Amino acid sequence: MAFLKVIKNTAWFKRYQVKYRRRREGKTDYQARRKMIRQDKHKYNSKKYRLIVRFTGTQCICQVAYATIKGDIVVAEASSKDLKQYGVSAGLKNYAAGYCTGLLVARRCLKKFELDDQFKGKETADGEEYHIEDEENEERKPFKAILDVGYQSTTSGARLWSALKGAVDGGLHVPHNTKKFPGFKAPDNKGDDAEYDAEAHKERILGGHVKDYMESMEEEDPTKFEAHFAKFAEAGMTAENMEETYTSAHAKIRADPFAGKSKKEASVTWDRKGPGKVVSSAGLTVPRHAKISLKARKAKVMGKIKKAMMAKAEGDEE
Repeated sequence: MAFLKVIKNTAWFKRYQVKYRRRREGKTDYQARRKMIRQDKHKYNSKKYRLIVRFTGTQCICQVAYATIKGDIVVAEASSKDLKQYGVSAGLKNYAAGYCTGLLVARRCLKKFELDDQFKGKETADGEEYHIEDEENEERKPFKAILDVGYQSTTSGARLWSALKGAVDGGLHVPHNTKKFPGFKAPDNKGDDAEYDAEAHKERILGGHVKDYMESMEEEDPTKFEAHFAKFAEAGMTAENMEETYTSAHAKIRADPFAGKSKKEASVTWDRKGPGKVVSSAGLTVPRHAKISLKARKAKVMGKIKKAMMAKAEGDEE
């Protein structure tokens, strides 16, 4: 019998360190996070903002946040579900909805810091390359944020770039280039100039790909079309008014980023009062579990055991 060397022996297991919970769950890329939040020593306690973009199975979520010792503090947030206030009630996870969500979080962030009048961004979505920092503004610098995509694949034409483009057109300074945008074509030969088709990107931003798919399916299989685009039909979104719907949503977002939310709701803060209670500035109280020590946890378990034993003893006596 051949000799087998044991690699994972007792010494190996003694030195083994369990990964962080969010790393085990595949939620946080800590190697990337460290690079994004690390600050120079001479910039101590100066906030380093991140534009966080996530796509779920039903919506797009964008946040502008900065890291502290206690945890991340979110200064502005928007999800594609908020787009219902602006006339977009279906297709909340496609490229066009991602652009609207990025635009919405950018306008909300600038509104909060009273920069919305100074930095208008690009008011017409034409897909052209745009950088707010290139514009001359002697009064204040633009609001800078670093893109945080987590574990999402940064492939060319991915939906996450729509939120980036929306935030940039909304007036945020997010360092980027056009290499991953739809319409970009790398040079065939080394040294040649790359090509970027802004019209192809504009078509995606205004839902042109969804429009083409709707038209082809309606022509080929009307029954499948009715089932597949039922929510679009219910919301009144058709292939004919697709571009108009998204263009109108962009204008409404710029006019009022907090539509449907009262000023009181937009500025609600939460504070922990006691071990299992959290109170909002609006007076709402909700239960929230807090961490307890090992000693307290053992005492809690022993109390439950004693209570169960007493109940059993009373039952036996009866």
